[in-house]
Amino acid sequence: MVELNRRTFLSGSVAAGAAALFGTEAAHAAGAVKLPAKWDETADVVIVGSGFAGLAAAIEAKKAGASVVVLEKMATVGGNSIINGGILTATGCPQQKKHGIKDSPELLAHDMLVAGLYLNNPEKVKLVADNALSNYEWTVNELGVEYNPDAIGQEGGHSVPRYVFTKNGSGSGIVSKEVEKLEKLGVKVRTRTYVKHVLRDDTGRVLGLEVLEGYRFPKTGTGKTKFIRAKKAVILCYGGFSRDVEYRTMQDPKLTAALDSTNQPGATSELWRETSRIGCAQVQNDWIQCTPWNNPKEKGMGIGWTFAQSGAAEYGLWVATDGKRFVNELANRKVRADAIMVLKGEGKSAVAICTKPNLKAFEEARPGMLQKLLEQQIIKEYKSLDEIAADYKMPVDTLKATVAEFNKAVETKSDPAFGRYINNEQTPLAEGPWYAAEMSPKVHHCMGGLVTDLQCRVIDVVDGKPVPGLFAAGEATGGVHGAVRLGSCAILDCLVNGRIAGQQAAKA
Repeated sequence: MVELNRRTFLSGSVAAGAAALFGTEAAHAAGAVKLPAKWDETADVVIVGSGFAGLAAAIEAKKAGASVVVLEKMATVGGNSIINGGILTATGCPQQKKHGIKDSPELLAHDMLVAGLYLNNPEKVKLVADNALSNYEWTVNELGVEYNPDAIGQEGGHSVPRYVFTKNGSGSGIVSKEVEKLEKLGVKVRTRTYVKHVLRDDTGRVLGLEVLEGYRFPKTGTGKTKFIRAKKAVILCYGGFSRDVEYRTMQDPKLTAALDSTNQPGATSELWRETSRIGCAQVQNDWIQCTPWNNPKEKGMGIGWTFAQSGAAEYGLWVATDGKRFVNELANRKVRADAIMVLKGEGKSAVAICTKPNLKAFEEARPGMLQKLLEQQIIKEYKSLDEIAADYKMPVDTLKATVAEFNKAVETKSDPAFGRYINNEQTPLAEGPWYAAEMSPKVHHCMGGLVTDLQCRVIDVVDGKPVPGLFAAGEATGGVHGAVRLGSCAILDCLVNGRIAGQQAAKA
């Protein structure tokens, strides 16, 4: 057997060692990239990606005294974060207290582990949960993010309502404040800069990046080659690959091109492949989350999900076109998405239903959204259940019986059929007008990714030790969410670990 060590793995004679572990193609790729004779630019910390995690890392690294460069391959800043729904897990926040909700970091961690089928790293989960409140306070006090001061929401899989809403109803409410903060610190994100290679020397240290400046997505090879040296560290915050059909079906064959994705077009796999090439450990890349609540009338993320989740899942109910409930509306995303996929296989569809009185919290949290959804015909208004049944070709008597049974659960605050949490402020579904919309799963989030330690250092696949000079955070990493990411925990994960990565990289 060939003895595999760091020097042989990364050197030009890599074939003998790497081929034994990864095959000849991987061996060839690992040894194909040479270090530049001269660097075009040098900075202390170079960050790849301008979403929640990358911007948080840049803020902290700059505050710690490092010179910082932030690179974004797309023409605009923000990636998926800027089109994110703007809901943040904030255990212990003032909004929870206003509604008399008892919660704790321990309960949040428990919920994350249960949803993750205990495939999560418990230490990472604890770290994120313990920082939920301080992270919320950082976004308010340090960044000036504005949240709805009264509303508190509950995503599927959470034991209690614990997420806050940005006032503008989007992740841009956080990203824009991160960008403002960073620019005040003297750092401007460089867009249209594609990272072609992460450069390691034969000792295993990451020295910097080979990039293409002036890149025009998705035209491969466009832009001018430049080499950027990172004196202290590179931080990888490049997000997921949900838009990359070839790579996602390699991981999970059922996620074909037939499924739309909520992600922006740049959510592709090139740096997942590149970090594999240079020997970074990755975990659970085949755990890819589909949303349950997107609207098939819209492309991408859209806005229909706001009604299906923040309205109907929390204060109404979901039924199949046979008129029956089919899932706990507040189960985790995988349970609900899988249930809808089963319905589709049976020739049925899933429909979210709610009444005007039960949309009070939704309308307060997202002013004007209900009217917008109606104007764009993403949802429809009905005078009665009879009209809904006729529109979706449901058996009306079955639908009415389902609603009557559900109303008993609302009145007793107990749901024996599915064990759903009944919100304290929910009332029986009786008085109209009624609203309804179809739901269809879309590819959404990659739970796996780079293996990192609690300091966000990327781990080497060969020796299990941190890769010198390489950190990572956000959706590019695995270990926090396990099998299922709970909704509203993505921003929490990205900001907490992004900040840690920036702090640690600045003193590397």
